Amino acid sequence: MKEIIVASTNSGKIREIKAMLDQIGIEVKSVKDVLGYNPDIEETGTTFVENALIKAETVMKLVNRPVLADDSGLEVDALDRKPGIYSSRWMGEDTSYDIKNQKIIDLVNASGKPRTARFICAMALCEPGQKPITIEESFEGEIYDHIAGENGFGYDPIFYFPPLHKTSAEMSMEEKNEHSHRAKALKKLYKILKEKD
Repeated sequence: MKEIIVASTNSGKIREIKAMLDQIGIEVKSVKDVLGYNPDIEETGTTFVENALIKAETVMKLVNRPVLADDSGLEVDALDRKPGIYSSRWMGEDTSYDIKNQKIIDLVNASGKPRTARFICAMALCEPGQKPITIEESFEGEIYDHIAGENGFGYDPIFYFPPLHKTSAEMSMEEKNEHSHRAKALKKLYKILKEKD
């Protein structure tokens, strides 16, 4: 496999996937690069894996090439694992992450419950005529008491990783590629792709 189309409009996500798959000579293109537009895909699944499969299968049918989709989000234990699969839509898709992040900090502070949280990443790789491959990985940490860091997107600035004493948004790309949910899922995918070739 020399090329994978990523079924995502999130530039941060595409950048992280590209950084990992470049190393094994797989060219990564976004769905917009190939189609010229971003298809509107309704995520009707009840789990991260189901939503990743819906995205990958829908785009694969449009481009007839291998497609990788990722569905990821933040689970906060004090909030009954919310926002979960609704992470990007939580409080409205047009609400800035500064507002969403502060709201989570406020809710966790008010709850008096443990601050434990995790990022989940589910990936689905669909190839024409092949059985889909699905992977799910997590990145365990906690909700920080303030917003910190510039090197991330989404909920990265409030997700604190105790072993490195920094938020996900304060981590370098190298650190992220070692510890993050997406990096772990991509490493599994990398292994599967190497065995397939």
